[in-house]
Amino acid sequence: MRDVAIVAFAQTDHLRRTDELSEVEMLMPVLHQVLDATGLRTSDIGFTCSGSSDYLAGRAFSFTMALDGVGAHPPISESHVEMDGAWALYEAWVKIQTGEADTALVYAYGKSSPGQVRDVLTRQLDPYYTAPLWPDSVALAALQAQALIDAGDTDETALAAIAARSRADASDNPHAQLSGSVPAGGYLVQPLRTGDCPPIGDGAAAVILAAGDTARSLCARPAWIRGIDHRIEAHNLGVRELTESPSTRLAAERAGVFDRPVDTAELHAPFTSQEVVLRKALGLGDEVRVNPSGGALAANPLMAAGLIRLGEAAARIHRGESDRALAHATSGPCLQQNLVAVLEGESAHA
Repeated sequence: MRDVAIVAFAQTDHLRRTDELSEVEMLMPVLHQVLDATGLRTSDIGFTCSGSSDYLAGRAFSFTMALDGVGAHPPISESHVEMDGAWALYEAWVKIQTGEADTALVYAYGKSSPGQVRDVLTRQLDPYYTAPLWPDSVALAALQAQALIDAGDTDETALAAIAARSRADASDNPHAQLSGSVPAGGYLVQPLRTGDCPPIGDGAAAVILAAGDTARSLCARPAWIRGIDHRIEAHNLGVRELTESPSTRLAAERAGVFDRPVDTAELHAPFTSQEVVLRKALGLGDEVRVNPSGGALAANPLMAAGLIRLGEAAARIHRGESDRALAHATSGPCLQQNLVAVLEGESAHA
């Protein structure tokens, strides 16, 4: 296995609306930022991979327009996933493992503001039995939250504390869409209140991966990917135990999370109740700093929020604030598909 690291990370300021910006205009600053951080030019990148969703954009093959932000001429080696950018990072990591590239640019973006996100996300449900009922993403998360409460795993007070902690931590994150105190509010879908749910907004992120000595030459303290894996659970919600996340635990086992303690965890938990599930699956205690960036409760740009979790974890390693971090990304209703990665600084590797 080749040693591969995240050597640069950039993200937009996440906003409720960016009507004045196209996807390309939203992406350009972060693409320039990660390239400038490493001194690389587009022509130096061995592989480019992106994550986005045509459903959000409202048109087919929308990612081809975003390539204007990268520059597709002279011809580049490029791929795309109709997923969160965390899965684009996984594809890029595999590409580097094959030896076909030494560096990779990974980016993701999503503009949720133009449409009704809760309706759009019903299109990812089982098309025969579930989607025709039009249960939206918040309603399904509320079912999961109620199952956790009924099982005695949490209560509304504990969920409110997660929301408050996330918003407080986001006060130190200049890119967060929401920060500060959680306003008192009624139920959005019982038992979830507004503060228990992610904001709707637009945003983008990018990272650069590099292998071995190339990574060391580009970054003073690379965030080495010591393990990465992703797993998926049944599409039919009725056959799943919503208070558990076996796919997260299996991915964590394969990624090596349980080999040694982690000091930081960036969890892609768009709802407070999902943090409860993930903490249990990953065996995270109070000694682990969870979502110091504020997490998805502070900014949740669809298709980029998972990549941001990897980027935020890597950035803490770059700054020397973490030695061994866990990063998690999810896709689908009620934590259906989960990716887990372990990142380490050079000192932890030594």
